Amino acid sequence: MFKKKECVAMLLAGGQGSRLYALTQKVAKPAVPFGGKYRIVDFPLSNCTNSGIDTVGVLTQYQPLVLNDYIGNGLPWDLDRTFGGVKILPPYQGTHSADWYKGTANAIYQNMQFIEQYDADYVLILSGDHIYKMDYAKMLKYHKQKGADCTIAVLDVPLEEASRFGIMSIDDEGRIFKFEEKPKKPESTKASMGIYIFTKEKLARYLNADAADPASANDFGKNIIPAMLAAGENMFAYRFDGYWKDVGTIGSLWEANMDLLGDEPEFSLSDEKWRIYTRHNALAPQYIGDDARIENSIVSEGCEIHGRVENSVLFAGVKVLPGAVVRDSVVMSGTVVGRGATVSYSVIDTEVEIGAGASVGGSRGCKDGIAVIGAGEKVEDGTTVAAGAMIPDVR
Repeated sequence: MFKKKECVAMLLAGGQGSRLYALTQKVAKPAVPFGGKYRIVDFPLSNCTNSGIDTVGVLTQYQPLVLNDYIGNGLPWDLDRTFGGVKILPPYQGTHSADWYKGTANAIYQNMQFIEQYDADYVLILSGDHIYKMDYAKMLKYHKQKGADCTIAVLDVPLEEASRFGIMSIDDEGRIFKFEEKPKKPESTKASMGIYIFTKEKLARYLNADAADPASANDFGKNIIPAMLAAGENMFAYRFDGYWKDVGTIGSLWEANMDLLGDEPEFSLSDEKWRIYTRHNALAPQYIGDDARIENSIVSEGCEIHGRVENSVLFAGVKVLPGAVVRDSVVMSGTVVGRGATVSYSVIDTEVEIGAGASVGGSRGCKDGIAVIGAGEKVEDGTTVAAGAMIPDVR
């Protein structure tokens, strides 16, 4: 007989991440590397650990192999528990049906049994593609104080960006009285962060009704939230004013990595009070050659630097050979930048070989955008990869 858990977290990590193009051809979006030694999924998992939530269901679907192997038994996040801990929840063959997850709500609906086995009072729904630090325990306390059926974490966004989000109108007490998914003419700047807390009974009721509706998109933003609001349920907004970045595009992923740089970075990964945990294999220290020059960059363990690195994030085991320049770029593990090569305003995936004298990308902020090279690709000696180009081009 299982003991009771007050709150169970459900992490939606099955998205294809199509707007990351070449970076998600072989891995799910939450498994994309970030910040020199992390993956995107480290952030919600670490937030759960730091918030005292020790039971997390990770719902996977698209290209799950790397993500499943990475999470493993949850040890790096202190989620290797006999009772609770982290559990991978892929789609499965049920008694009456077998299907891929049709939407965010359907994914949770198919896994209500996981929630029920812990007799949880509350369910925390998370997305696996955001970079942020957040104390979910404070949000849960707010949810209980308000007597809410559903609480949605909200962030103020610029009005010109509001049409990208689910937008809420709220009163002075924080009660939500209007919600619109990606409105063409937004009436508010209170954007949903895709983080919800539900009282379990109400969640189950609305998921069951949604599953029975053949016309539904089975989505929280499009279906569940509007249905609850229309029925007059107690719905509140929880204001968040910290750093939060949706890294679902090449541009936003690059920007979030750049936000880590500088003496006073916009987002810090060195806060001992709120650690971000990761599955990290210890490597030899960096080797910095006599002629190397490094400015305002993150250079991870095992890197070998003989050239110049400026305003960049280098993951473990990257080699920058003599005469090479890496500028305003994100370069992932195991990549080799050959002699005299230049990489600028680019995102380079893992195990890429950039040949001697090659040139990749343009100048920072150029209108053609960020150059992207997918995992395992080879750029031949002397080749030019233009600004905004993608190899392989899967757009």
